[in-house]
Amino acid sequence: MRVATDWKDYKVLSTANGEKLESIGGYTFLRPDPQVIWNTDKKLSTRVDAVYKRTENKSGEWVKSKRLPKSFVISRKGVKFHIEPMSFKHICLFPEQAVNWDIMRDLISKEKRPVKVLNLFAYTGAASVECALAGALVTHVDASKSMNDIAKTNAELNNIDNIRFILDDCIKFVEREIRRGNKYDAIIMDPPSFGRGPKGETWKIEDNIFDFVKLCAKVLSDNPLFVLINSYTTGLQPTVMANILNVTIPKGRTDSYEVGLPTDENGVILPCGCSAIKTFK
Repeated sequence: MRVATDWKDYKVLSTANGEKLESIGGYTFLRPDPQVIWNTDKKLSTRVDAVYKRTENKSGEWVKSKRLPKSFVISRKGVKFHIEPMSFKHICLFPEQAVNWDIMRDLISKEKRPVKVLNLFAYTGAASVECALAGALVTHVDASKSMNDIAKTNAELNNIDNIRFILDDCIKFVEREIRRGNKYDAIIMDPPSFGRGPKGETWKIEDNIFDFVKLCAKVLSDNPLFVLINSYTTGLQPTVMANILNVTIPKGRTDSYEVGLPTDENGVILPCGCSAIKTFK
């Protein structure tokens, strides 16, 4: 497992009974986490600035204190990120992905050439920002206008102008790039476990990820740098994603691993999904 460190504005304080207590920019958040299946006698703090509560229809809503602003900014290694409680428990950032940001920035910064990066299912653009700060020319693709707007905010916070924002279905965009003959030196993808396209198409990661990676291989340049897949689906193991990369893109070296966050509890690391990366250097 690779654990995200070097956070000063973010910390997992405690975990128990299906929930995690976090400190984010000096505010406390309590929200469900499907990985926290251990039960303890302790009760996580109820005096928090934001708590995500489930409703009867299995959705939920944030209950916030008066002192919590609508949004605020945190940073890591000088990079700024917009934080805002959103639906489905989101806060507009996945802090554990810092392990992958460091890997990608290191790979890009060592190149003595312009690196074109394609970020698919790009969410609020943390990876796009990190790659752009390393000097890459980034194409950021997401089908959600609200997520793209926050990604643009993150770019503005970091004075970045080398990101191209695309509001589109990722599969359709890649298909068009193939027809156009456009190529990328690096591809990042963070697909959802489940989703629906603009015409009601169903995306289920276990059923669709192999064909999608195979499709994306067609837009890799002749001198590729890396391909990174990230998944939050609990049943999708790191080795499975490594196998997908090895079958679809035979060349290069593949590493796969769990991603996690440290906690203030002795011996407890919070698992947060897994990643696989294919590198070519």
